[in-house]
Amino acid sequence: MTVPALQSLEPAAGAPGGGDLVRLTGTGIADAVEVRLGDARALVLGVHHEAGASFVDARTPAHAPAIVDVTLWNLDASGAPVPGETATLAAAYRYLRPRLAREADLTRLVRALIQELKRQVLVSARISVAVDYRDPEAGNLELVTLAELPGLVLTGPQVAPNRFYARNEAREDLVPGPSGPEIRRHRPTYTVDLGFTLTAASSSTVELLNLMAAVGIFLGRNRWLTLPRDPEDPALGSVRWELDPEGEIRPQLDGPDDLRAFTCGLVVRGFDLDEGQPLDRGKAVAGLDLGAMSLERSVP
Repeated sequence: MTVPALQSLEPAAGAPGGGDLVRLTGTGIADAVEVRLGDARALVLGVHHEAGASFVDARTPAHAPAIVDVTLWNLDASGAPVPGETATLAAAYRYLRPRLAREADLTRLVRALIQELKRQVLVSARISVAVDYRDPEAGNLELVTLAELPGLVLTGPQVAPNRFYARNEAREDLVPGPSGPEIRRHRPTYTVDLGFTLTAASSSTVELLNLMAAVGIFLGRNRWLTLPRDPEDPALGSVRWELDPEGEIRPQLDGPDDLRAFTCGLVVRGFDLDEGQPLDRGKAVAGLDLGAMSLERSVP
């Protein structure tokens, strides 16, 4: 009797509708097997053996959202399970409801910045994505439409390459391949600084000076902006970006309609605008255990 052993399952999550391709890695696996995710039977596409390990490719069955066990049985020549020749990976696969859209990291970053401005400076702080900067009657004063006074508006970002935080070497991922583990290379990430402008306005000079002091404290106190790597997977930890003031606070106390205003800049440094396009299809490697290796996302 050959007792199979399972080492890993990749990927470890998929949609409830099923049909996703997964790969089981283990030892003692026969040429014909049955695989179940929970109580549902998967469609086994093939089994192959290489470098002392066995790989089973299968398509997941449909299942309600849940975390399920993955069980493998060796089959005899008649297609019946061999008694005792079974192995299980407990809680190895997660059926997740698919997201209609994934929130971009840039969107999450800007939203977090606005939330902190609301919490620490002014509750009416907001983001402006469409502005008319120049008023012909105001000379060189840059104006932003304000819904209420006092007001605080974040505009931008302006994008500039950042070579200090950039990772200039190609990134390598270890991924399952049709004939075993493969190394897939990607171009270096495109790392940038995100430049924003804060515009504040009030009809009162004293109120504007107080707002200027609050913004100064905010810029001095918040040296980093921290976010989860993935809001739906806390186990991946967090990532943070350096947050710096840029230039001087520029007041304008004699604006039109008795409006007092000031502007200042802040920059978020080392943001990966993209994670690098694939360079090639992948290079096969032998003797590597996918389950024993991990890959960290490229972040500053």
